[in-house]
Amino acid sequence: MSMSKSLATVIAMAMIPVVSAGESRAADQAENKKVVQRAFDAWANGTGSPYDLLAEDVTWTITGNSLASKSYPSREAFIGDVIRPFNARMSVGLKPTIRNMYADGDTVIVFFDASGTAKDGKPYTNTYAWFLDLHGGKIVKASAFFDSIAFNDLWTRLPPAAAQ
Repeated sequence: MSMSKSLATVIAMAMIPVVSAGESRAADQAENKKVVQRAFDAWANGTGSPYDLLAEDVTWTITGNSLASKSYPSREAFIGDVIRPFNARMSVGLKPTIRNMYADGDTVIVFFDASGTAKDGKPYTNTYAWFLDLHGGKIVKASAFFDSIAFNDLWTRLPPAAAQ
């Protein structure tokens, strides 16, 4: 290779934009946060929900001592065992209000309140913290924290058969 070709190659390589790992991570964090924000906006507007983002093989863990606390090994297990029975107990579905949202790596943390009306006419309100791990715009792992007393009250006051 001639000296002028080598110099041209070096100059050309120097002009290629370099994205550092830190910049890429920040872009991923910002995009993950936007994806989750859009899902919560859709939930608040009644046009979708964060559950639309669940990967089929998501692991959703409800921490604590509520009657629904455990790890669900798939989207269908979580939706079928918790979300459908929960929604069957509601006459006016939950509407979220985000207090704050954070992103760290692939994890988005959403701290929010949600309220709705149960089928017996009583209000249901709760405060949640969800830790959502995303990959490719899908939630692949989640850990959910909320007030178990409020949840258990709804869950036992309106059993699924009475709620349907």
